[in-house]
Amino acid sequence: MADFLIVMTTVDNQNAARKLSRSAVEANLAASGQVTGPVETTYRHLGEVSEGIEYQVTFRTTGDRREALEKHLVDNHPYDSPEAIAITIDAGRAEYLDWITRATR
Repeated sequence: MADFLIVMTTVDNQNAARKLSRSAVEANLAASGQVTGPVETTYRHLGEVSEGIEYQVTFRTTGDRREALEKHLVDNHPYDSPEAIAITIDAGRAEYLDWITRATR
């Protein structure tokens, strides 16, 4: 299991993004959550290609918090089948990575 991760999801409005970001940090599931957007998205859904506006939420967390963070996102997400992807942080300043650990405890 990776020690440190970036976990991402997207939602359809800024308020939902802010709510997911704040609730995950308050629950100590992520050290931080950043809301970016609006972003334009092209996607395939139910056989149709569509376009829309979304907001991306990017979390920094530890490997041992990933499953709980994913469950939190799924349970509190406005989409039926939300994105919850994780990317390993391969390297970072020790002080920053220590902060991620402390902030998720």
